[in-house]
Amino acid sequence: MNIVYLLIGIVTSVLSALPLGASNIAVINTALKQNAKQAFKIAITAGIAEVILSYYALHYNVAAQTLFNNNKWIQIFIAGILLGVGLFLLLKKQSSSNKSKSRKLMQSKYATGFILGILNPPVLIYWVIAYSVLNNSNFMLSIKSSFLILFLFFLGVYTGKLLTLYLYSKISIIIKSKINNISNILNKIIGILLITTGILQSLKLYIV
Repeated sequence: MNIVYLLIGIVTSVLSALPLGASNIAVINTALKQNAKQAFKIAITAGIAEVILSYYALHYNVAAQTLFNNNKWIQIFIAGILLGVGLFLLLKKQSSSNKSKSRKLMQSKYATGFILGILNPPVLIYWVIAYSVLNNSNFMLSIKSSFLILFLFFLGVYTGKLLTLYLYSKISIIIKSKINNISNILNKIIGILLITTGILQSLKLYIV
């Protein structure tokens, strides 16, 4: 019966990772501009960040949700980052980078994955809601659950995130082989998506 919690962890994590977020975009961009191996580095630490957020949501539950509702500056900061990066990608011209710059990018993949994964308020709120749904479905899960259950669940969370991002990188490689100049096109698409997300985040502050 305990193995069920592993499967629940995988399913809930996949549902969290499927929407196009910062980690997904970074994985796609890296897979297209470099290779799947470098993109996988981002996925490894993004998975760790997902586990931390899901654990925080389980431990603090309602407090995790109110943290962002009561601290508007966090949401403004994140919206500003999204807008800034989106504008940069949208206006960026395609250029060849030197070896030292490429080496620096490769070394920072683990940090990139973790930072993009951990700075994600919607995911934290998602986990708060996910735990409420699970507990209402007779799958009781709390910080006081047995070590085995918690271990299997969070292993599932990590596995689900890793598999989803890996799938994104593989799909990106397939697209890359069929479309020329895909990196430049993707920069524009990602830029527009990030700007849109940033604007929606900003509007949400005034509507809510």
